[in-house]
This record gives sequence, structure tokens and C-alpha cells, in this order.
Amino acid sequence: MTSSTAPGTPAAPAAPGRGRIADRGLMPGPRPLRRLPEGVGSEPYTRFELVPYGDLIGAEIRGVSLAEPVGPELFAELDRALLEWKVLFFRDQPITPAQHCAFARLWGELEVHPFLGQGDVPEVVRFAKDAASVGVENIWHTDVTWRERPALGSVLRAVEVPERGGDTVWADMGAAYDALPADLKERLAGLTAVHDFTLAFGHGLDAEQLAARRREFPPVEHPVVRTHPVTGRRTLFVNGIFTDHIVGLPEAESEELLGVLFRQAMTPEYQVRLRWAPDTVAFWDNRATQHYAVNDYHPHVRVMERAAILGDRPY
Repeated sequence: MTSSTAPGTPAAPAAPGRGRIADRGLMPGPRPLRRLPEGVGSEPYTRFELVPYGDLIGAEIRGVSLAEPVGPELFAELDRALLEWKVLFFRDQPITPAQHCAFARLWGELEVHPFLGQGDVPEVVRFAKDAASVGVENIWHTDVTWRERPALGSVLRAVEVPERGGDTVWADMGAAYDALPADLKERLAGLTAVHDFTLAFGHGLDAEQLAARRREFPPVEHPVVRTHPVTGRRTLFVNGIFTDHIVGLPEAESEELLGVLFRQAMTPEYQVRLRWAPDTVAFWDNRATQHYAVNDYHPHVRVMERAAILGDRPY
């Protein structure tokens, strides 16, 4: 074999490529992922117009009023859309708290949150933020995983929004799991993690109050990878607000592994972002997603109302 390079001539520098990018600790984004399980197709929707916001997660529903009764045919299509798209958006929905609850209750019993303040309707939690507010919503999380039966889903309505900022981002945790390397999936099989309310809500309680709440809501174990009870899809089920540690691992190993899994939600390809307007409603599948409330509107006012639907015990 001959070479066109004369003896003694310095070799040309290697062309920049993925090897050099990897040396910098950077990697390209994930390969394209499927919205639905292999072999499952998407059927058309006939009761409303569905407008996807991306390919994996998030779609706007047009032509439905949440103030009106939802019949069985419409419910079936909305339920299918929720399972397929994980989070649904409804614009221009000036609903009352009673109508808010009536819509959410179609999917099951509503929870009364023990730590967050309620308004006139106990099942509706009101989040009112202004210049004096602090909170942890701007950390990726899944709602109330510290309960034995975390929420099936949440229905959130914008009451008052800032002129700019205050978006919410959701991540598809089924896609986040699918993209993991095979050896990591094998490592996660059978692992459970402890979820604890005190990470988010314990700071405002004195010792006596904390002890009483711990008796009522002791730490719970859930699988690190849960199975969606309807679709059968596996999803990552750990989050930075409520997950304390992985059972059976040394603390350092648990923290390292949780850090890897927490970062999966931060991948843009798995996300959808919503710019709120007054009377916009978002309905998400809490079994399949995490979300993040962007705190970029201080000191302006942002008021939201949420009804959460009780779910089942993760497995």
C-alpha cells in the first residue's frame, strides 16, 4: 500500500469530529424516539382538533369547552390523547373551580393536598406567586410521589400570568427511559427508591408538627422504573424534589445514580414548553412525565389553580 505523503512530512491534524466532542464531555442529542410503543399506531381524533407541539409530547386540543359536560365518546378520545401525548393544552377556558373539579374528576377521585393552601374548594390548590414568594417548583419533579398513591394526573389553569416569563416545561419520562443504554436499564431493574415529603415541605414545620406529619405520611418506596398501568410503558420515576435515596445502595452510589437519572428530564428532545395565557389549562399524565415551572418572572404576579387526580400504587 502506498501513501501520497512524502517521508518526513508531518501528518495532517485529525478532522474535528465526534471523538473530539466527546473528549470535551459533550455528546450529540438522543436518536429519534417513538411517541407510542412499537407496533401501536395513532388513530384519528373525531371529536376535536389535535395540534401537536412536538413529536413526542404535548398537544393542544381545539374545539372543546371544559365548562360543558363531557360525554363518553369525547371522554374516550381525550383519555386516548392524554395517554398518547402525555400533556394536553386547552386555550380560552374561563372555568369555575367547580367546573375545574368536574372535568378532573372524570378521571378519578381528587386529592386534598395536606401542605399546600386551598381556596374555597378544598380540591383546588391555588399557587399565587409575587415579589415575596419563594418555592421549589423550578426543579424537575413529578407531583406528590411521596404518597403511596401518587397523582394519576393534574389539571392546572392559569388565572393570572406575567407579561413575559412563567412558562412550564414537561418531560416525557418514557422517552427518557427508552434512551438509556442497555447496561444501565439492566442495572435499574428491580431497584426501588424512597420518596419523602420533607425534602420540599418539611422546612416550615417545627419538630412536633414534623413528627405528626411523618406519622401520617411516612416515607414510601416506589420502583425507580415504573410501569404505566394503562400503556404498559416503562418510565423513570425518580425526581429531584421528593426522591431521597435508592434502597440498598451506598449513599455515594445512590446520589451518583440519581444524578444521572435526574438529568434525563433535562434533555430538550424529550420536552415540550408552554407559554401560558389567562384561562389556559394544561392536563398532564403524572405517571409518564416530570415538569418544571420556569421562575423567570420575579417580581411579577403568577396565579395558577390545580386539581390533582389520585392514582394507583406504582409497580
